[in-house]
Amino acid sequence: MVNVTDINVMKPLLAEHGFHFSKAKGQNFLIASWVPENIALESGVTKDVGVLEIGPGIGPLTQQLCRNAGRVCAVEVDNRLKPILDITVGEFDNLEILWNDVLKLDIPALVREKFEGLRPMACANLPYYITSPILTALLEAECFEAVTVMVQKEVAQRIAAKPGSADYSAFTVFCQYYAEPELLFDVPPHCFLPAPKVTSAVITLRTRKEKPWEILDQDIFFRTVRASFAMRRKKLSNGLASGFPELGKQGAAEVIAACGFSENVRGETLSIPEFAKIANEITRRKMG
Repeated sequence: MVNVTDINVMKPLLAEHGFHFSKAKGQNFLIASWVPENIALESGVTKDVGVLEIGPGIGPLTQQLCRNAGRVCAVEVDNRLKPILDITVGEFDNLEILWNDVLKLDIPALVREKFEGLRPMACANLPYYITSPILTALLEAECFEAVTVMVQKEVAQRIAAKPGSADYSAFTVFCQYYAEPELLFDVPPHCFLPAPKVTSAVITLRTRKEKPWEILDQDIFFRTVRASFAMRRKKLSNGLASGFPELGKQGAAEVIAACGFSENVRGETLSIPEFAKIANEITRRKMG
């Protein structure tokens, strides 16, 4: 197996194929072998698992996933990597590479087709600029047991944040609605070529088999969450009145009172069950 994290192997390999890093694609390749090894290990991938990998790059994580998983389907958008991946991961007969943009694929259909009889998981070293759209697509697909990704550390902290903390956001609530996050480990900039300006972190999101709260209308729920964070450090009633103009300030205040919250409550302090309570009250009024 080619040690693609060895800089003395990687640089000549890239040069031989005339490969140059694309800033637009957010390409930073791993040069520390412990990182892909730990991701594959801590993601919980075993021989009864089928893994969807997003953005294999030159294949360091792909190699480890292929060693541990029953089957790996890697989706890569950069065709320039074809000849390099032929060399670095060509030996694995449990690997299929799809040359496509994952955001243009029907992920649940792909998982059904590729991983029949296997437990589906997703793994990725996500480019910073496209973290949220890809993570959103993977979670909304609702077909993975777990999603393990390497992202910018501050994004990982946001995903795992608690209500009322500075990192807590609408994206936090979205991720925790679908999954239970666990921060695994940090990855310093010197582990990459080229070195990014920020620290990365690996986080796993174990998807919820059942959601422990009742939500009458999912669209209203997420609209409530977005409205609640739109005016941070202001009263929740301001955000709700802006996000639901049909309620107005009076209606927003009535909803908050009906749910038993203080009139001064702020949206960024609410937990998912509390957001559900607010959203369900708005839904009932709309159904009125």
